[in-house]
Amino acid sequence: MQARGGASEVVQPAGAGAQAVVPRVASGVPRLDSILRGGFLRGGMYSVMGPPGSGKTLLGNQLCFHHAGVEGRRAIYVTLLAESHARMILHIRSMRFFRPELVGQAIQYVSAFAVLEQQGLGGLQELLRRSIREQGATVVVIDGLQAVQTYAESPLAFQKFLRELQAYAGLLDCTVLLLTPTTAAQAHAENAMVDGVLELSHGLFGARAVRELTVHKFRGSECLLGRHEVEIGPEGLIIHPRTEAQFDRPPARAVERRIRMPFGIAGLDEMLCGGIVSGSTTMLLGAPGAGKTLLGLQFLAHGASEGQPGMYFGFYETPPRLLEKAREVKIDLERHCASGLVEVQWQPPLEQHLDALAEQLIERIQARKVERLRVFIDGFAGFRSALVYPERLPRFFAALTHELRNLDVTTVFAEEADLCRAEIQLPDEVLAAVVENILVLRHVEVGSQLRRLLSIRKMRESDYEAAAREFRITDGGIVVASSFRSAERILAVRGGISRASGGLDVKGARGGASERKKPRGMRKSPGASGKRVAGRRS
Repeated sequence: MQARGGASEVVQPAGAGAQAVVPRVASGVPRLDSILRGGFLRGGMYSVMGPPGSGKTLLGNQLCFHHAGVEGRRAIYVTLLAESHARMILHIRSMRFFRPELVGQAIQYVSAFAVLEQQGLGGLQELLRRSIREQGATVVVIDGLQAVQTYAESPLAFQKFLRELQAYAGLLDCTVLLLTPTTAAQAHAENAMVDGVLELSHGLFGARAVRELTVHKFRGSECLLGRHEVEIGPEGLIIHPRTEAQFDRPPARAVERRIRMPFGIAGLDEMLCGGIVSGSTTMLLGAPGAGKTLLGLQFLAHGASEGQPGMYFGFYETPPRLLEKAREVKIDLERHCASGLVEVQWQPPLEQHLDALAEQLIERIQARKVERLRVFIDGFAGFRSALVYPERLPRFFAALTHELRNLDVTTVFAEEADLCRAEIQLPDEVLAAVVENILVLRHVEVGSQLRRLLSIRKMRESDYEAAAREFRITDGGIVVASSFRSAERILAVRGGISRASGGLDVKGARGGASERKKPRGMRKSPGASGKRVAGRRS
């Protein structure tokens, strides 16, 4: 028979030829289709399981409203042992996907429990077939499948019911969702027969409530396996795919036009031999109050003064307070924000979804459609506090930074160091291995005064100055000393350069020249902004 219900979504599976086009039905649930690599297969039968309150009914309704929202398509929502239709509609009426004009027209709600109770599985099968045929439905949701299993005379009768329904729906290209209030850990006959098994779950991690989606089975297509964060809000059910799974196949960049991205601070740019390399990731490591935020804002403001767009992505400074802080040290950030060249994205440091934060950052970058974008992430601790599974952090960070590089974004992020330690220690060795550059900002006590030192702990693919320099935060901005000598005197007062500098030794520097470190096999990189840099990305 010819497929009914209007045009359907189609996707091209990765690596498939031009003839291998798989028809799909979009779910209407944000990013679920990304997890399923395009949506449900048209004419398939899928089981959605989970405890009460996990979001099964919401998912089923979103699918119906999204599908029936296209002219010519119809959906049926069948309830067995579930809440009444009036209560269900009352609960979803405030959701943005709800369209009252579709109810009773393109979407039919059918109560089938009385038929099941009086006529058994045969009567229910006939009701479903008649409803699909008369309504011309191409999506059917059956809410409360456990009632069918309860009324089945035997497990074989239940399996036969599912097989006949699957065959009839597939013949008419009708996609069926079976909602069951159970968990995937329990054995159920339908799991072996359906084309896919999705589990919605919710639980407590300490005081925090967490909702998740897991795809256990999906025939005919690849999908993103593992647990994915779920959020219920005004839009309905929203799913956030794990970042490390979503970007597990980043595209390779064959040709790169890389330039220097200076900070606009003479002494620091001299230490960096002209600036950091475009498309790289830089960690600003320092204790609270060391000057990381101001240095990041300076990076954005100087880029904007040269016509390069920027984005601030932070957690702890509200936009008005951020602009005030920049204004106090003559960083002209407000003018660039007003012109639209610099964008401020602020997230309050409350309970956040880790992958939602990554999505927000990446999607805003993609929406701007600009080249040579500078991004300052003010406080990677904001991402860390959103973690539910701490072991995810290295893979998440590697995937996020790799995607930023693919977008040709030059990223600088602030990372906290211990306030009470004289020596600087990397907070996470895995993060330090992923980034190309590490700049260390720290306080040093000299008598009754706190002095600030800046040093480069790591810089890939470039020459750089290995000696520390003193810097000051003044009313006119950040000022970095023109040589290492003042830093050497500060460290000498503390009783020995090597010990007090936490491993940074400048004793080898002679005369007026600063010690430099140059990777083996690399030519000296240009020191001027805008010049290309030779080398490869590691």
